[in-house]
Amino acid sequence: MWIEQTVDRESQQKLYVQIYTIIKGKIEKEEWPAGTQIPTEDELCRTYNISKATVRIAISELAREGYLKRQQGKGTFVTYSMPNLGMAMKTRFTEDMFEKEVRADKEILFRGIGEPPPEARSYLKTGDKIYYILCRRMVSGEPAYLEASYISYEMLPDVEELDIAKGSLYSILQEKGIKKIFKVIQTVEVSKAGGEDARNLDAEEGQPVLVVHRLLLSSDNTPVAYTKFIGRSDKYKFQTEFERIR
Repeated sequence: MWIEQTVDRESQQKLYVQIYTIIKGKIEKEEWPAGTQIPTEDELCRTYNISKATVRIAISELAREGYLKRQQGKGTFVTYSMPNLGMAMKTRFTEDMFEKEVRADKEILFRGIGEPPPEARSYLKTGDKIYYILCRRMVSGEPAYLEASYISYEMLPDVEELDIAKGSLYSILQEKGIKKIFKVIQTVEVSKAGGEDARNLDAEEGQPVLVVHRLLLSSDNTPVAYTKFIGRSDKYKFQTEFERIR
């Protein structure tokens, strides 16, 4: 039985935000577990005495965040499930910043649509256009690491208009992306610098570098973006922190 909740029309909070909060609460409390078909737009409109436009905004945001999924001709279903208790992993990339006077800068070496390397298209599993961003992190005027990012154009349609020099790609995708990031699969390896990467890092051919691959996935396991970090071993560290989920 669907227990009604009400919206507060005297509140300064917009109606679509209230509907968003109500639906999200039912999902997170598992009143509507994963796989449940939620009430139709018409039913939600009648229950809360609101417009279809209000309902659609709330549902669209919940779908973008991975709580709901629309199925053509069938309805809207819950896709979110509460995580199992276990270990969460936090990671951080750090430059060799042990001196007091250190300046870190981010340079955009390239951004635009282009044919990515086979590994990137394999990770993203798409035949769509792929937007490529190559950044270099400079520490006290010296290259520390490169960050190559590949994004399916359909996941971030306005990418060309965004200021990617400020903030992280993760934050941009969470705020502007069609789908939000729910999971990250990460692979770390040691490789050798070569070609353009060696030149951009001001490293010798064959010099050891740390390479970190990250595949960013939505809640329905759709690849959102793929990033590759290449760091000089003498300028760059990789730190991992584990924390128990309560």
